[in-house]
Amino acid sequence: MKRAIFTEGAPAPVGPYSQAIEVNGTLYVSGQIGIDPGTNRLRESFEGQAEQVLKNVEAVLQEAGYSKGDIVKVVIYLTDITKFKEFNSLYESFFQGIEPKPARVTVGVKELPLGAQIEVEVTAVKV
Repeated sequence: MKRAIFTEGAPAPVGPYSQAIEVNGTLYVSGQIGIDPGTNRLRESFEGQAEQVLKNVEAVLQEAGYSKGDIVKVVIYLTDITKFKEFNSLYESFFQGIEPKPARVTVGVKELPLGAQIEVEVTAVKV
């Protein structure tokens, strides 16, 4: 059975898709960009967007009854791959105390929706 997840703690989708879909104990979280759900505006700096993306991911996880420890895979899209190291420190803090760390891929891309500098999608599994 498929269940769509929606929370006001993360921005509404900017297109025709769900914030996340849960199927058989697996949660597929759509790519999150650095939109602050309180203002519905994209944060300006890379660091602000990156922090907001992680908050948005966590809000969707919590709404679905999952936690950061349930994440098994992370996909990161960066419009400036030189920000890889900067994001790593935020990422490390986000997953502090969680072992093993999720599998991960980071991809440099030309553009993201609404001019975002970063987008993150995750897959989480209840074991």
